[in-house]
Amino acid sequence: MKRIVFLEQSIRVIFHAVLMASLYLLFAGHNQPGGGFVGGLVAGAAISLRYLAGGLDEVRGLVAFRPWTILATGVVIATATALAPSFAGKPIMDSLGTTMHLPIVGHVYVSSTLVFDIGVYLVVIGLVFMVFEAFGGDDPDDPEPEVAS
Repeated sequence: MKRIVFLEQSIRVIFHAVLMASLYLLFAGHNQPGGGFVGGLVAGAAISLRYLAGGLDEVRGLVAFRPWTILATGVVIATATALAPSFAGKPIMDSLGTTMHLPIVGHVYVSSTLVFDIGVYLVVIGLVFMVFEAFGGDDPDDPEPEVAS
């Protein structure tokens, strides 16, 4: 694969900004439209940019976990958060929350909806990694395509 240095360096700079935007959507979304799914899609777009810059090895180097581990963790978090209220006699997917005082931020309302969205976020990211793992590699039996000069 031919390297384009300008593209690689540009994507390395943009990648972190796009990830921060996805985290903003994740945390702002539990009170507004957005949340885990949209934030996960934006993070998936950032991962796709890294794939364009360096291929499958670049994507694999982003996390230390296997894609199915990320996906399974998200499913467990989302499922546990959805079912937890039923153990207290409340309906499934009921939102529970409390106000906390954080030293720098001040008073913050934390709800179970945010925890559920974090699970969904991890599911979407895990799926994106699994797609690249399944379809992103080069087949070693295929010869390199010839480029007309």
